[in-house]
Amino acid sequence: MTDGPQLNELSVTRYIDAPPSKVWEVLTERQNEWRCPRPWRAEVDRQDRHAGGACNMTFYGPDGEEMPQNGIYLAYEEGRRFVTTDAITEDFQPSGPFMIGIWEIEPEGAGTRYTARARHWSEDTRKQHEEMGFIEGWTICAAQLAKICEGEAP
Repeated sequence: MTDGPQLNELSVTRYIDAPPSKVWEVLTERQNEWRCPRPWRAEVDRQDRHAGGACNMTFYGPDGEEMPQNGIYLAYEEGRRFVTTDAITEDFQPSGPFMIGIWEIEPEGAGTRYTARARHWSEDTRKQHEEMGFIEGWTICAAQLAKICEGEAP
């Protein structure tokens, strides 16, 4: 992994007052509870948690919108991070690439540092994602994740 900010990257980070094991469990097993800013919701369609495995979900909006989010895992490191992309589908077909998503956790004090990153192929797609509300939306998702984890932490 490289240090420092990445070109065409957007990111959100948050301290979560819960142990990494709890954050990882909610992060990976309960995505339908935190992965979209409400009133939107996410449904996991298929996840094969290994490099090259399917990472398919659909986002549903309050007015009947449906946004498939299909791609593959580029990396899956249990208890630490997972990396996905929509540039390739599960049968290794090229797709209209938008980003590489990276979700990471690491111990910090008595809790966990959560970081979500979106890396884009171009400045234009980064700007498009930013204008779509990346910072606000992913910050809300991080808050939803934290609320679940902190509410259930021992």
